[in-house]
Order: sequence, then structure tokens, then C-alpha cells
Amino acid sequence: MAKAEATKKKSGPDLAYHQIVVAPMVSEKVTHLVERRNTYGFQVHPEANKHQIKEAVEKLFDVHVVQVRTQVYRGKRRRFKTGYGMTATWKKAYVTLSEKDRITLF
Repeated sequence: MAKAEATKKKSGPDLAYHQIVVAPMVSEKVTHLVERRNTYGFQVHPEANKHQIKEAVEKLFDVHVVQVRTQVYRGKRRRFKTGYGMTATWKKAYVTLSEKDRITLF
């Protein structure tokens, strides 16, 4: 029994779709990816996995997702007036859509 439980797929936390996709990313790099490769960037919940991100984008924007790539940005140590602190750790996802689909962000 222990072996069967160990091979079970791990799923992320139970989150609503609007909790998974935090915000769209708007930068020169993402704009270039949208124009050339139909790939959109989103800031996502740090504990969300690729399957959850794919499902959330498909449901929120009514599109078909082909690929999801994620990156985790670790918080950095920063010096402030009274001492040291940390910037927040966050996660971003690049979502590639099928050729016929588009997302209008603005």
C-alpha cells in the first residue's frame, strides 16, 4: 500500500481560478512573446502547479492552452534603514496558447 501512495500524483492546494492567476505581466519581453509566439505571462500563486495554471487560464479566458512554463523567483535579502529584510518570493508562468486563440488584456 505504501508504494501505491508514494506513486500517486501530488496535486497543489485547492484554489479558485482567480486565486491561481494573480496578475498578467506586461513588459517588453512578454509583449514580444505575445506577438511572435502567442505566449502570455502571468504572476501566479506560488503553490500552484502547471496543471492548475493551465486549467485556470482555460476557464478564465476561454482559450486552449498548449504549454505552461513556470519560474520561481526567490526573495532576496535587502538592507533597509533599520536593518535587513527580504523581498517576497513569487512565481511566474508563461502560457502558450493555440494559434487560433488570443487574450485581450487591455
